Amino acid sequence: MKVLVLGSGVVGVTSAWYLSQLGHEVVVIDRQPDAAEETSFANAGQLSFGMSSPWAGPGIPQKAIKWMFQSHAPLKVRPSLNPAQWQFMLSMLANCNEKSYGINKSRMVRVSEYSRQCINALQEELQLPFEGRKKGLLQVFRTQKQVDDAAKDIKVLQDFNVAHAMLNVDECIAREPALARVKDKLVGGLHFPDDQTGDCNLFTKALVKKCQDKGVVFKFATDIKALVSDGDQIRGVQTANGLETADQVVVCMGSYSPFLLNPLGIRLPIYPVKGYSLTIEVKNDADAPQSTVMDETFKVAITRFDNRIRAAGTAELADFNGDLPNARRETIAHSVKSLFPEGGKVDEAIFWSGFRPMTPDGTPIIGATRYKNLWLNTGHGTLGWTMGPGSGKLIADLISGKQPEIDDNGLAFSRYG
Repeated sequence: MKVLVLGSGVVGVTSAWYLSQLGHEVVVIDRQPDAAEETSFANAGQLSFGMSSPWAGPGIPQKAIKWMFQSHAPLKVRPSLNPAQWQFMLSMLANCNEKSYGINKSRMVRVSEYSRQCINALQEELQLPFEGRKKGLLQVFRTQKQVDDAAKDIKVLQDFNVAHAMLNVDECIAREPALARVKDKLVGGLHFPDDQTGDCNLFTKALVKKCQDKGVVFKFATDIKALVSDGDQIRGVQTANGLETADQVVVCMGSYSPFLLNPLGIRLPIYPVKGYSLTIEVKNDADAPQSTVMDETFKVAITRFDNRIRAAGTAELADFNGDLPNARRETIAHSVKSLFPEGGKVDEAIFWSGFRPMTPDGTPIIGATRYKNLWLNTGHGTLGWTMGPGSGKLIADLISGKQPEIDDNGLAFSRYG
């Protein structure tokens, strides 16, 4: 079959790879001049398979109120008249309870753990250069309450056999020696030994070349205008260069997916939650992180590449506002300097922002639609890099009529009724 993949971020490119491996003729279309130029460009760099969690959880509404009055808060809201913003916030609040959190986290961990297997297999086969490391992820806690709150995640981790360990301060330092400088700021941590790190942009671009070697066609710098339907089927995709027809179409357009699907009556509950990152050069190796350290207080992930450090965080609800305010830079820089004061050249940082395609329940939307040949692989929020390989293989199997290797229950758009 001929399959059109719309979007060339990490989710779209991994989907294209697995579709090509199953023998399909694959064409990828994207408005950008190259792959991974939007949300996959400078994300946190963490492959946080075990730490995958929804933003909506018990206690978040109370925390959000406190964050409104903090200068370095992990959540910022710029109120707008856009009803999509208010609908997203209300739907997210509806998921801020123990039952929903458990269901949503279990779905996310299911996809993420599968993705870990997929990326490991990809690396064994392809040896893609993306400055990857397999040194785990350390979530550090600055208060005892954070340690206590982490207990609610342990049951889900145990259910899915996710390797993890609660650590005291000395054990945290044993895994990230540079934290010895700030020992007095920490009370403990949660370690995920199987989590990894790597540059998503480098990975995606390298995988594009492998896809091209297998015959996948990439049509970059091509605006996607509309999906053309005929009854319960999609006849093709109208682009700036004309109509592109195919047997199957899969939408991997992240935050922009709703614009394409709304005219078809498919109302995706995806909102563009803006995130920011800093990329800096390593100043002193001994004072820099060796893998990913997640600062639970500020919700900032600090990740080590070869000679660079990537720090990313902040969830900002501001529609598609692309501004780069200094206040957001200062929050991320504050976390880096607080934990790794001599690790990197923060004053020379490159600042970036991207729109994370968030769903209210945190779970991506992977699967079929009411159109027989239209599929979705979108809404991965902050975890597109983590879940990309797994969701790419899952959607390829579903499109091909193969039995998926994991349970896809609760992942499709149908879960929203």
